[in-house]
Amino acid sequence: MTLPPWAEGPFELIFHAELHFRAGEDFDRRIAMIGYDNAIEVAITTYLSLHPIQRQNRQYPTTQVAQWLQNYHTKIEFFETECGARGLAISIQRPHIIWYHQIRNKQYHEGGSSTPNLADLRGARQAALWIFAVLYEVPDVEQVLADRITAFTPSPPPQRDEKLDRLIDDKHGLVEVGDQMYYASEVLFNMDADLYRDMGLSLLNERTNGGPA
Repeated sequence: MTLPPWAEGPFELIFHAELHFRAGEDFDRRIAMIGYDNAIEVAITTYLSLHPIQRQNRQYPTTQVAQWLQNYHTKIEFFETECGARGLAISIQRPHIIWYHQIRNKQYHEGGSSTPNLADLRGARQAALWIFAVLYEVPDVEQVLADRITAFTPSPPPQRDEKLDRLIDDKHGLVEVGDQMYYASEVLFNMDADLYRDMGLSLLNERTNGGPA
């Protein structure tokens, strides 16, 4: 699923918090708590700042929007009001979200060194994903997040295969490079890992099928 551009800012906060959450170290858990909490606030603030056409033509009185944007608590009040207007159940009660926010404040404002416990961290994560999914109407935010992390994670470097090495070297032997001799598999792998694998698999297929390899 492709997110609308106005949803990317809040989602990036969730994404980076998720990377720290999955890393699992004490420092990462503290940063993840801050990130998920920030994502909640930014998701609501961004949503209320959108043009109605960007939020399914939902309109709110300007004075009411100003009141909702006053602080974290009033932003959560808006979200609960919005859930009621849409006929949606409240998945996480406001006292719990405020509790996670208080933990975040100790980490961020007071320089707290304690590590959030996993239950609170998972609760903050669930709240951030839920609020984002409702406001930006993302039906499977977990899948969007998983896809983004997969795309972000670099592919493992190619590896040599002993069986393919033997097949290539049996076929092509040693190769002279400058005044040095190298096995053909070594030269080929370092020049073009894809060609190395294609050639090795071709030779393996020939041998398996009784060909001339």
